[in-house]
Amino acid sequence: QVQLVESGGGLVQSGGSLRLSCAASGSIFSRNDMGWYRQAPGKQRELVATITSGGSTNYADSVKGRFTISRDNAKNTVYLQMNSLKPEDTAVYYCNAVVGILSFLFWGQGTQVTVSS
Repeated sequence: QVQLVESGGGLVQSGGSLRLSCAASGSIFSRNDMGWYRQAPGKQRELVATITSGGSTNYADSVKGRFTISRDNAKNTVYLQMNSLKPEDTAVYYCNAVVGILSFLFWGQGTQVTVSS
């Protein structure tokens, strides 16, 4: 069973920065594609950024140039560095792992990010 635990959320002013962390256990982390998603109130969950096991990254257009996803396989952790935050970035941020040849999906419990104007 894969477990994902997010941390690092909080309240920040517009223009500020936060770094989210997602610690993974229960699988061979280095082989997993990982991602960050977010869900704002009344909206569907949307992709923020992904990073493959090989380190290739992909970003939503809305966060390109502001957010950076990275991973530390030695620590079984994926990060999301968020800079120049905007009120519209306010959401619950979820960590995601794609595991195994059948691409099972696992989700963390989420961490709240609130950006005040």
